[in-house]
Amino acid sequence: MKLAYEFKERLCELLNKKSQTAKQCRDNIKKLKEMMKVVGYEASTEFGKLAETISEWFAPIIRMWRFTKNNGITEGFHRKMKLMQRRAYSYRNFKNYRLRVLLECGVKL
Repeated sequence: MKLAYEFKERLCELLNKKSQTAKQCRDNIKKLKEMMKVVGYEASTEFGKLAETISEWFAPIIRMWRFTKNNGITEGFHRKMKLMQRRAYSYRNFKNYRLRVLLECGVKL
C-alpha cells in the first residue's frame, strides 16, 4: 500500500509540471522511467498495467511538459455554436447564423 501511495504522489508531482526546458524534460523522463521500473519489479499486476499505459502515453506526456499550447479556445467557440444550433434548431439563412456566432463569441460588429 505504501508503494502505491508513494508512486501516485510522485506521478502527480511529475505530471503537474508545465513549461519545462529541454533539460528539465530529460530529467523528468529519467525520473518517470525509473519510477516505472521500480513499479514493474515491486508491485502487483495492476501497476504493471499502469506502467504499460504510461509507456503508451509517453510522447504526449513529454509534449505536455515541453509545450503549453492547447485548443481550449477553439473548443469553447465550437460549444457555443452547438448550443446556438440546439436553441434555434436551424437558421434558414447562413449569414444570420454567422452573425449570431460572431456576436456570441464577442466580435464587435
